[in-house]
Amino acid sequence: MQNTSVIIIGAGLGGLSAAISLKAAGYDVEVFEKNPQIGGKLNVMEMDGFTFDLGPSIFTLPQMFETLFQRAGKKMEDYVQLDAVTPHWRNFFETKPTIDLFQEPDLMKAELEKLPGDLEENWTEFQAFLQYGRDQYKVVNEGYFEEGLDNLWEFIRHYGFKLLSGEIDYKNTMSESIYERITDPQMRMIFEYFIKYVGSSAVDSPGYMNLMPIIQFDYGLWYVRGGMYNLAEGLGKLMTEMNIPIHLNADVTAIEKSGKKVTGIKLADGSQHQADIVVSNMEVIPTYKRLLNESESFTKKLEKFAPACSGIVLHIGTNKKFPQLAHHNFFYSENQHKHFETVFHKKELPDDPTLYVVAPTRTDSSKAPEGCDNIKILPHIPPLEEGSAITHEDYVALKDRCIDKMERCGLTGLRESIITEDLLTPVDIERMYNSNQGSIYGVVTDWKKNYGFKAPKTSSKYNNLYFTGGSTNPGGGMPMVVLSGQKCADRIAKRHPLS
Repeated sequence: MQNTSVIIIGAGLGGLSAAISLKAAGYDVEVFEKNPQIGGKLNVMEMDGFTFDLGPSIFTLPQMFETLFQRAGKKMEDYVQLDAVTPHWRNFFETKPTIDLFQEPDLMKAELEKLPGDLEENWTEFQAFLQYGRDQYKVVNEGYFEEGLDNLWEFIRHYGFKLLSGEIDYKNTMSESIYERITDPQMRMIFEYFIKYVGSSAVDSPGYMNLMPIIQFDYGLWYVRGGMYNLAEGLGKLMTEMNIPIHLNADVTAIEKSGKKVTGIKLADGSQHQADIVVSNMEVIPTYKRLLNESESFTKKLEKFAPACSGIVLHIGTNKKFPQLAHHNFFYSENQHKHFETVFHKKELPDDPTLYVVAPTRTDSSKAPEGCDNIKILPHIPPLEEGSAITHEDYVALKDRCIDKMERCGLTGLRESIITEDLLTPVDIERMYNSNQGSIYGVVTDWKKNYGFKAPKTSSKYNNLYFTGGSTNPGGGMPMVVLSGQKCADRIAKRHPLS
C-alpha cells in the first residue's frame, strides 16, 4: 500500500521541524526550498574574515528542540551543542547606568544596586514580577504550547474557568501589567522590550506575554556552539539520516488545487509534483495570495494576522574591539512608548530607535579576525506598506542614527572603526524569504487585532493544506517555530492517520 505523501514548501525551521516529525510518524516527506541552503531566516554570511548570523541570534527553551530530536529517536547533543551566555543582556541608556541581566540571583541583585531607591524593595519587586511571569508561563505552556491550541475557541474550551478567574492576564496590556508591578523606569523599559522576541509592541500585546522573561530566567539563554547556523546544519544532518529529500533552488510558484483539496505544487522551472498533503512554511498570507491566487474577499479575512515588525539589519566588522558590549545588548530609546507608537501605529521610521545589538565574539572568537569585533545592529521598524513614502535612502539615514545612538551611549569611535558592512532592509528580507511585507517575526501580537493569536496551522479552505512557521501559532522565535512544526505534524496525524 502506498504511504501518504507530504510536500513541504520551505526549509525554514518550521518546515524542517514538520518534515522530521512527519517522517518519524511514517509519512513520505519531501521538502522544496527556493534558496540554495536550508534554514530560512536562520542564515549565515562570511565576508572579509567575519562570519555574520543574518537571522536569529538568541537560543532559548532548548527543551522544545530536544523534543524534536526525540521524535526521531535521537539526542540533540549528538547534533547541536549549546554554550550558556552570561550576562543574558546588557542594557544601555543615554543618561543612566548600564544594567546587566543575569540568571544568577546574586549577580542580578548586585545589578539592582545601580537603581535609585531601596535595594531590598527593588529586589522584592523584581522577584515578585518574575513569579507573576512564571505563573503566566506555566498556564500558557500547559495549554497553548503543549496542546498546540490553534484559535480562540480552542483556547476557551481548554482553559474555561481560568479565563474568568484572572489566572491568565489578558485584560491588561503587557505594558500596563509591568507598570502595575515595577516602579523603576529603567526596569520598566527592560521588561517591556522582551516583546522584541516576537517583533511587537508592549503597548498592544496582552499581559500574558510577560511570560517572556521566564524563558531566560528559568531556562537560560544559549549560543549554538560554532555559530547559530549550526542548528540548521544539525537538522540537515538528521534529515539526511532519515532519508528526507530536500530540493534546493526549487522555487515553488503555485499550489495546485481541485475543489476543496490541494493536489501538489508547481515550480518555477515548470515541473509539477503531486502529494496527498501540502504543508507551507511560507507565511500564511503570502501562501494564499501568491501560491493559491485567492480572491481579495478571501484574503481580506486574514488581515487580523497582520505582519509583525520588520527591521534594518546592519552587520559591521570593526578594526578594534568594543569591550563595553556583552554578547547581547539593548540600547534604549529615551521615550520607548513614543518608539512603539512611531513604529506600530504611525508606521514610520523612529528618530530615536531602541536597538538590539549582538557581539558574538564574546562567546565565539572565531566570528571575527583577531583584534576585531563582529557587531549586528537591529532596530525594529514598520513592515513594507503599499503607498509608503519610506525610501532606501531613509533606511540608510536610520542606519546612521543607530551608529550615533551607540556612540552617545559610550561606544566612542564606532563609526570610524568600521572596515566592512552589510545592510539588509525590509525589501531584502521579503525577497530572500517571501516573508509577508518583509516581516521578521511573522504575525504581530496585538490584542485588538487578533487576541494575541497567530494564524491557524490548518487551512480554512482546503482540507489537506497546512501551515507552519512564525505566522502560525504559537508564533515567532526559534523555539516557537520549531514547536509549530511539531504541532502541525500532530494535527496532520490526527486528521489523516496512516492506515
